[in-house]
Parts: sequence; structure tokens; C-alpha cells
Amino acid sequence: MLLCLCLPAQAADPKPDTTIKNASIEASVYLDDRIKADSALAADCLAEGKTWIDKNAAEAAADRKQEPDLFKDRGGYSFERKYSERSVVDGRYVSVRDDYMNTHGAHPNSDVNTILWDTTAKKRISIRPFFTETADNGPTLTAMRKAVIAALNAEKKRRDAGETATAEWYKEMKPTLLKIGAVTLAPSTEAGKSSGLTFHYPPYAVGPYAEGQYVIFVPWETLKPYLTPEGAKIFAGARPKGDADEQQ
Repeated sequence: MLLCLCLPAQAADPKPDTTIKNASIEASVYLDDRIKADSALAADCLAEGKTWIDKNAAEAAADRKQEPDLFKDRGGYSFERKYSERSVVDGRYVSVRDDYMNTHGAHPNSDVNTILWDTTAKKRISIRPFFTETADNGPTLTAMRKAVIAALNAEKKRRDAGETATAEWYKEMKPTLLKIGAVTLAPSTEAGKSSGLTFHYPPYAVGPYAEGQYVIFVPWETLKPYLTPEGAKIFAGARPKGDADEQQ
């Protein structure tokens, strides 16, 4: 009698939404299914991803032309970019996490960016509409930076990395929208609301490579004095524990 051993089927690797592969480079861009469900958002992310691939392909081809022996020994560059939905707030504001990586070196060179998408206006926006003012070095961003650093120091202590909780590591983090860090609206225990802001820092941004990435949460209550009526409308509740576990 023959016995049949049935093993669970392996999930197929996701197929890239756009890709290129040649002697100089292999690069792919992936959109998660929730982003694909919004055609305008998907088109926006894919257009950005294609531009990113074209830029890296041109640079890889130029490098290969200048140093052909280097590419002969190790092959082409390898890049990957993934767009994933972080949260949907008020049925309107979609936070997207955008991770990209060069996997060719001894240490993968990774980075993270974020997108805030307004499904009503069908365009990218910033967090400005939620705060009464967002001037460089103004009260809102100064308070925001202070809260981020306090949370970073606490997280570094939890990771036994307190020796890098220094001004030197934080000097590139400025109280400006472009320098404070990639930001998303955190989900909430209250449906349709956001519990605050999460700031995403890749390796090397606020600590040595070995410390990895940091996802730092600032609860909405900390920023309550600076909220506009629209901000007061979308923020409520607490950060779900599962979200905190998943992001670290």
C-alpha cells in the first residue's frame, strides 16, 4: 500500500508590478493588494516606482560601462521597492509605507519613505491640514520633535542601545516637515480614527546599522493643542497593541 504524504502548498512569490532585468541591474516594484484596489493611488505609486527603476537602471549601466570587471565578478545591482498600506483614516486618508532596498552589498542598503494619500482629492498631501501651523522650527514641529526624541530614547533603552541616544545621532532630525522623519497616521482602537503619528527611520538614520530600523509612535494627545478642526476629527483612541508589535 502506498501512503500519500500531503504537504501544505507553498505560497507563490508575489509577482512584481513592474520590473527590469539585464546584465547591469535587476529591479522590481511591488504594490500590495489594498493599494491596487484604489486605481488612482496604484497608478501614482507605480509611476513613481517606474521612474525610480529607470533612474537606477541608467546609473547601473553607466557604472558597468566604467567598471566592467566589477560587474563580471558580482553580477548586476539588485533593487526592490514595496508599497504597502499602513492605515486608512476617516475613510479618506491612506497612509502608505514605501520601503526600498539595494540588496547587493554586505549590508543591504535600505530606506523608507511614506505617502499620505487623500482619496477624495486623489492626490498626495502632507500632515499640514491636521495642524494649526507647521512652520519650520515653529511650536508644532518643535513639540513633535521633542516627543519623537523622548520616544526614541525610551525605545533605545528597551533595546539596550541607550549609549546611542545622543544629540549626535539626532542632529539630522530637524523640526521641519522634510527633516523630522517619514510619517504615517497610526491606526486606532477606535474604528476610522488615528491614534497618533508614527515616524519611520531606516538603519543608520538615528542609530548604527546594527540597531536596525525604528518606528516611533507619538500619541495624538501629545499634539492635541496644535490640532485643527480636521485634526481633532480624525484623531481618537489608542494605538492597537498588535500594531506596535508588528512595526518593531
